[in-house]
This record gives sequence, structure tokens and C-alpha cells, in this order.
Amino acid sequence: MLELGQFPLFSLLILPVLLIVLFSDQIFYHKKPSPSQSSSSHLPKSYPIIGSFFALHKHRDHLLTWVSDILRASPTSTFILHKPLGNRIILTANPANVEHILKTQFPNYTKGRGHCTTLEGLLGHGIFNVDGDEWKFQRQIASHEFNTKSLRKFIENVVDMELSDRLIPILSDSAKNCAVLDLQDILKRFATDNICKVAFGYDPAWLSPSLPGAQFAASFEEAVQICSQRLRANFPFVWKIERFLNIGSERNFRKAVSVVRECARTLVGHKKKELQENPCLPESNLDLLSRFLRAGHIDEQFVTDIVISFILAGRDTTSVALTWFFWLLSKNPIVEDKILKEIRKNNKDSESEHSSFEEARHMAYTHASLCESMR
Repeated sequence: MLELGQFPLFSLLILPVLLIVLFSDQIFYHKKPSPSQSSSSHLPKSYPIIGSFFALHKHRDHLLTWVSDILRASPTSTFILHKPLGNRIILTANPANVEHILKTQFPNYTKGRGHCTTLEGLLGHGIFNVDGDEWKFQRQIASHEFNTKSLRKFIENVVDMELSDRLIPILSDSAKNCAVLDLQDILKRFATDNICKVAFGYDPAWLSPSLPGAQFAASFEEAVQICSQRLRANFPFVWKIERFLNIGSERNFRKAVSVVRECARTLVGHKKKELQENPCLPESNLDLLSRFLRAGHIDEQFVTDIVISFILAGRDTTSVALTWFFWLLSKNPIVEDKILKEIRKNNKDSESEHSSFEEARHMAYTHASLCESMR
């Protein structure tokens, strides 16, 4: 199947646009630079109609690094990125701006219909894809459940089991046999197992010693990647045409989302049945999905959207943060040594073999190192 970029019609549509841009560049941009222009030389050059398409295309494989470099060079740590067809994005790393957007005036900064449409296929009306009252409602439910001591204890037990029964043995065997591991893959498996057990009460066992493939995890990964490609697309109409024609990556997206949502719906159905058969399960044995259902949130579509959103929240965030953290430690042996000393001291003072959540909170140097790695 040919991609749209190979169609003669697509080429004929783009060619006049490029000619107009080149002509406009000769007229408007080949002038002697003014002082203000030279001071903003770090900004990507923008053209009529296509904006900063050439710069975006050039840096497409390292967009985050490129944007970070521009933000560091900007006096205000803020700049406007001009995308094709008049779309603009304001990017900022200014703490005052971040506080204004995410805290002080948060209700004024909605995601917008374009963003929601792009992610709707996977996230539906989950918390990451809604605004206003819908967002508030889901946040209240989630924050209430995550602040309960029983759920925190449940999460602690799940993570402790995943560490002692799977992650540590795999790392130990690798060290003993001088084998090479893809740590990013291992930590992604670790995070996926954890969030599925916490959210669904379902164990995909993706971190089993054989490191098996899992259809749900693979489909989720593919769906997230295609959503990311949609968000980065310079010409969104291309993926929308692919979706309409059911070709290219959009065909793969539809298949992947179908697997993800079918698995989620099946798990919701099993969980409803389990709660009906065991209505007196103690709080300490309840996963997040059970808590939502027991609280009276029985709409299947709503619960499915929420669960998928929590998988997204708990999977990549944890695995990427840990991967980056261990990579930085490998480059900073002095910091690694200090963290090891703090962990050993904490374990020596502890009555149990592993640190509890409360004990880990008092490991100030390790906590500071994690924060620095994320910064």
C-alpha cells in the first residue's frame, strides 16, 4: 500500500506551496538583519504558509533536545513555534509561566478540541483528554482513591513482589552471567506489570524470566507511538485522510486500539463478576478498578477510559524516569556511591529486608537525586 506522500496528487498539492514559500522568502526575508533579528537568531526561521517546517523536519529525530536548546537560549525561557498552515505553539520553561498555566489559572488553559480529537481513539474521555467539569470529576475520584491508606499499602505490596520475584532475579542473573540487558525495555516491562496489577488486578507477567511478548502491552505501545506521531504531525490532515481511508499507520492504530480496548473491557467485565461473587473483599485486597466499581462507577465506557488513562500515566512515566536516572548514575559514580551508602544505612536500621514506603521517604539524598534526574 502506498503512503499518501507518494501519491502524485499529494505532490501536486505541495509543489505550489513550496514555490510560494521560496518566492516569499526572496521578497520578505533577504534583508539586512536588524538588531532585534540578530538577538533572536536562535529561533527557528519561519516562512509564510509552512512556518518553521524545514527546521521541524530537520530536527524531527531529536525534537525535545532541539526545543530545550532554544528555551535555554531564550531570555524569557519562552518562544513561539510557527507550524505549517498558521498553527502556533507557545513553549515555555519559565517556572512562573508553568505555575500560572498549571496552577494559578489552570481552568483557563484547556486542551482544546484539536488535542482531544487527536487522542480520542485511545484515551476516549479519560482524564488526560477532557476539560472542565469532566476533568474535575475524574481528578476527585482518582485523588480520593490514591490518598487512601489501603490503596497505598496495596501498591506497596505489588511493587515489593515485582521487585523481589522478578526484577532483582533478572538483574542478578544478568550480572552473574555477564549478560547485556536493555534496561529501558526491562524497566518498561516492570512498570507495565505494576500498573496493570494496581489498576486491573491483572498480571500480564511481562517481566517473567523469559521476557515474553504480550499482545496487550505491544498493542498499547503501538497505539501510544501513533498518537505521538499525530501530535507531532506538521500536516495533521494527512493522518486524518489515512484514518478516513483506513490505510498506513492509521490502519495499524485502529487494530492496536481495538486490542487494548477489548482487553480493558474484558477485564472490567471479569472484575464486575468478581465483586458480585465476593462482595465482602477487604479494602487491602482491592485494586483501583475494584474501588471505582464498588464506588458505583459502573458505566463500562467511562471505567475503561479511566483505566487506560492510568496505564498511560503509570507505565512510561515510571520507566522513562528510572531509565534516565540509572543512565545518569552510570555517568556519576560519586553520586552512585552516596546513594548506595544511604540505602545500606537505611536497610541496616530497618527491621525488614526491604525499605517500606515510609522509610524510603526519609532517604533524602536518593530522593534529591531522582528529582535532579527528572529536572
